[in-house]
Amino acid sequence: MAKLASDSDTIAAIATANGRAGIGVIRLSGNNALAIAQQLTQESLKPRYAKLCLLKNRDHHVLDEAIVLYFKGPHSFTGEDVVELQGHGGPIILQRVLREVVALGARLAEPGEFSKRAFINDKMDLTQAEAVADLIDAASEAAVDNALSSLQGTFKQLINNLVESVIQLRVYVEAAIDFPEEEIDFLSDGKVENDLSTINQRLIDIQQQAKQGALLQEGLKVVIAGRPNAGKSSLLNALSQQETAIVTDIAGTTRDVLHENIQIDGLPIRVTDTAGIRETDNIVEKMGVERAKTEIEKAQVILVLIDSTTIDTGEQLQAELDKEVKALGIDQQAQSKMCFVLNKIDLSLITPGKYHDNNAIFGLSAKSGIGLEELKQYLKQQAGFKNVGETGFTARERHLIALSKAKTMVESAHHQLLSANAGELVAEDLRQAQESLSEITGEFSSDDLLGEIFSSFCIGK
Repeated sequence: MAKLASDSDTIAAIATANGRAGIGVIRLSGNNALAIAQQLTQESLKPRYAKLCLLKNRDHHVLDEAIVLYFKGPHSFTGEDVVELQGHGGPIILQRVLREVVALGARLAEPGEFSKRAFINDKMDLTQAEAVADLIDAASEAAVDNALSSLQGTFKQLINNLVESVIQLRVYVEAAIDFPEEEIDFLSDGKVENDLSTINQRLIDIQQQAKQGALLQEGLKVVIAGRPNAGKSSLLNALSQQETAIVTDIAGTTRDVLHENIQIDGLPIRVTDTAGIRETDNIVEKMGVERAKTEIEKAQVILVLIDSTTIDTGEQLQAELDKEVKALGIDQQAQSKMCFVLNKIDLSLITPGKYHDNNAIFGLSAKSGIGLEELKQYLKQQAGFKNVGETGFTARERHLIALSKAKTMVESAHHQLLSANAGELVAEDLRQAQESLSEITGEFSSDDLLGEIFSSFCIGK
């Protein structure tokens, strides 16, 4: 997709977080950024020189004192003229300066509009633009490292190199189709088949890295479910290593869902504690049960807690498992996400550790911590998480989908080559693989996709 020229209007936004701080930054970008800043300061501004200025409104009333930085396009984040007003970080101060900036001709920026302009003006590709947002949202040091790696172009370079290989193979195949007199027998010389195999293996390698990058960024969604008093809140507290949830012997203490973000060896996990599933006449508790079922549907792993003190035999265990599945209303497809946790083994005859593999069963004590480490390693295994090295990069679901589409088309091209001897179909499959890969970097992207991506960014970035 050809990139559009940036809008001619000047945008402005508060670029620092909400709340009070020592410093607050207002960012302007566009053709009139410098003129607006000079009206505010009544000073001449030199590119890349910091200048301490009084910011005044049109009535010459002092709004704030700020350090003003001017970056002349195209040597700026957006590729346009950019001005940063680094003043005091009080919300009221920042808002009144921003109002004056708008009164002088700027408009309020939309979410992610600064990064979108940087993309449109060829300052970065889509993977780098998304890495900006991922860096801000990173939940672990490993996620920060991956986002920085993408921002510096690691993911972009991998995709660009792969696209170049696909293009070269397309040229070779299409030349053989268009110029048969050259006697390039691409169906039998082995080059196309070898190249397709090499491209497919590179896709597999990138997919594996991208899955790890997506895991580090998005994490694993785990829901703790079960009947009242099984120890769900105790398990949440044990995993988070803090008293997040209230723990009592009174059934129905947890009436709403509780969320806690934890890390296991760098893997971010969002753990949700839910209300105990049971029949009740209490309106508030009923609402909690419904919310619990909603969270269960969205979970990637469901930890079903059972009080092990109620189990003496294998028959009782199986009956208890069946009863829990029925009570939770989990369909057959979702049952593959379940893991049974036999809690309170410090008070029963159940031993710690994993039992069998269909649906994993773990014995542990949330109170004492016995068996907890085995459960943590199981969660890492379920996520498919591996500790990544320095070559990692951040990735999103859309990247994984695009890589999967590209791989499907490369495999289809291989099939067309070997089974149908269809050179035209090989070329068409390679073209579609190229388009899917180019969606990742933004070389081929619809306006709807761009709008969806940048609308998720914070305002001012």
